[in-house]
Amino acid sequence: MVPLMLLSIMSLATIVERLLFWFSILTKEQEIVNRILEAARYDWGVASEIARKAYKQPIGRFLYAPLRLQNPEPELFRLALEAAADEELAGMRRGDKMLEAVIALAPLLGLLGTVLGLIRSLGSIRLGDLGTSSTAGVTTGIGEALISTATGMIVAIISLTFYRIFQGFLFNQIKIFRRAGNELELLYRQFWSQASKNGYETENNGNAIPPEVSKEKPVKPKKALKQAAPPQESINQENK
Repeated sequence: MVPLMLLSIMSLATIVERLLFWFSILTKEQEIVNRILEAARYDWGVASEIARKAYKQPIGRFLYAPLRLQNPEPELFRLALEAAADEELAGMRRGDKMLEAVIALAPLLGLLGTVLGLIRSLGSIRLGDLGTSSTAGVTTGIGEALISTATGMIVAIISLTFYRIFQGFLFNQIKIFRRAGNELELLYRQFWSQASKNGYETENNGNAIPPEVSKEKPVKPKKALKQAAPPQESINQENK
């Protein structure tokens, strides 16, 4: 029973921590996404600032990863989104291994406790005691041994229930990350294409600016040296 109690305590602590984690995410996530995407349609600097302020949220860190880069090309923008998504989704899986271990071990430990209890109970029976009142304690021991199996099953069922709930939250996050990332990338590609078409560069905050005019004066091509005409005297001598 002691190993089962330890497993139940670890499972309960993991479940409570994950519930608080998911509650903090789900209550603010959609608002952050809407604000960043809306700002990105008009000013990339404002969108970057909103994402930076939401850095404590996974979706904020995810969208801020490409926005903090200076004038990234669309492919680099996409790579930053993918790398941030992998990191954030991996963090959301924290605690899953613990619940998986509890789900697998709790029933086995409960069954082991039952088997050991049965061995102790049946080992105390003597052949001469069969059918006497002394065997009443054996049935009590068997009932107590079965409690171990029931406890292990209960711990495993509760852990499995919350594990599946957390997996559902994770799959929903994958959809949200993919949708928000695709929309942000599409907006940036449109901005980049328009800026490139107009011959513009981008500032650090994403605003388009005309290319800087070089301050150096253009180098003028050197004029060809005029060929000197032959003196008149030499021409007269040749005619003679």
